[in-house]
Amino acid sequence: MEVQLVPFEILRPHEQIVLKKVDQLERMTVRWNAYTKPLLVDRVSGTILDGHHRYEIAKRMGLLCLPCVLVDYISDDSITIIPWPGSGRIEISKADVLEAASSGELLPPKTSRHLLSDDLPPISVPLSRLLLPAI
Repeated sequence: MEVQLVPFEILRPHEQIVLKKVDQLERMTVRWNAYTKPLLVDRVSGTILDGHHRYEIAKRMGLLCLPCVLVDYISDDSITIIPWPGSGRIEISKADVLEAASSGELLPPKTSRHLLSDDLPPISVPLSRLLLPAI
């Protein structure tokens, strides 16, 4: 999986975040002075599939780009989606995710789980680099 720096402004969340988790992850990110896991993002729409809390941290810190693995969400059958246990949903579709991102009516936190997220590579991209434009 190739990790690319993607401009912050093209990324679109589809789920809400848990503020307590963002606060915890932000403290760890500052301590590491780096992002250690990329976001998983649909290359066509910019929809964030995994990494909403890392996106929120970037917003707080004023980062201009984020490390992402870009995928062809709709056409790649290896990307599977299931509802998180305890989400109250029996099923969720890729169309549900894209609709939430495009409409701005975000799903509750931890609604969708993209199984490809488990395979994202470890990284170490310094915060100082993420304060610069992607290109």
